[in-house]
Amino acid sequence: MIGRLKDMVKDREGNWVISFTTKDRMDGDRFDELAKYDCDIEIKKHRNIRSKTANAYFHVLVNKIAAETGETDEEAKIRLVTSYGALARTDDGKYLLFLLPQSADARHFYKYAVLFDERRVNGVTCNCWKVYKDTHMMDTKEFSRVIDGAVQEAKELGIETDTPKQIEEMKRKWAEYEAAHPRKEV
Repeated sequence: MIGRLKDMVKDREGNWVISFTTKDRMDGDRFDELAKYDCDIEIKKHRNIRSKTANAYFHVLVNKIAAETGETDEEAKIRLVTSYGALARTDDGKYLLFLLPQSADARHFYKYAVLFDERRVNGVTCNCWKVYKDTHMMDTKEFSRVIDGAVQEAKELGIETDTPKQIEEMKRKWAEYEAAHPRKEV
């Protein structure tokens, strides 16, 4: 549900009452049921998701780059995401990192991980891994950076890409699509 914070007041018992405005309607039965219990509440800034057109264009570029470099499509996609994508963060905004014994490769568990350091912890040598967001978790701004990086690499490889005007038009259409299709919480 997308909404805006409206007000915050203290009730007679000293509890904070926070109100929202929203265009979405909550089913009355669901409201009545949830009102009986303590609920987990998360409030975060709304971010739009990218359009399906952006995703399709990215995969066309991945395919062409892979064909030119000799990588598999998956290898090219992973390289592009970890080169231009957004680092994953925890709910409280901290970067998500893996610390694993050297014998474990984080990429066996999560493909968008990059080794960046080595540490000794309790006498065990461990590798530190940065974790990047999976493409379906990126918002428009983050995914635009990945596409821009893919376009740049494609051009450097002599691969024909959409013109800057076509790419700007695609981005304009993303904004229209996102305005009409708000991001659903995952």
